[in-house]
Amino acid sequence: MATTAQAPAWLRRRLDACRGDGGGGDTGPGSGRHGARGGDRGMSAVEFVLLTPVLYFMIFATVQFGLYFFADHVAQATAQHGAREARRTAESNPGGWQGLAQQAARERLNTVGPKLLTSPDIRVYEAADDRVGVAVEGGVVNVFPFIDLKARAESEGPIERFVPDLG
Repeated sequence: MATTAQAPAWLRRRLDACRGDGGGGDTGPGSGRHGARGGDRGMSAVEFVLLTPVLYFMIFATVQFGLYFFADHVAQATAQHGAREARRTAESNPGGWQGLAQQAARERLNTVGPKLLTSPDIRVYEAADDRVGVAVEGGVVNVFPFIDLKARAESEGPIERFVPDLG
């Protein structure tokens, strides 16, 4: 029985093509068992190793910025709720409206996102022209340890007053 080396060139190319060696002559690329396609062996493993960290980074970045935007909305809702309470109670309770507004804001924060803002700071203030407001600031829960994001929100408005109609 004849070996592959003794077969005619056209038969050797045909056998190499069937084996997946890429065909070709006895020298240069494409000859033997490690031809043109043999250079790509293991390429998918290398691509997987190189692209997996990028994929994980993109997934975690999406989660991180989702947490940031949610924390920003929670801070805004907290500030608005505290400002509503401050506007409502500032005239009727001149000595204690700050405590009531801060308590209302803290209750809203504990209801909506109790662990979303780290070290929340709720500040109640009186602005000019009979206006009161609440400012909320806190850190956002981190997925990446090297990113320090803060959520800030502020809401203010005029003090609600009852004015009787005398006319």
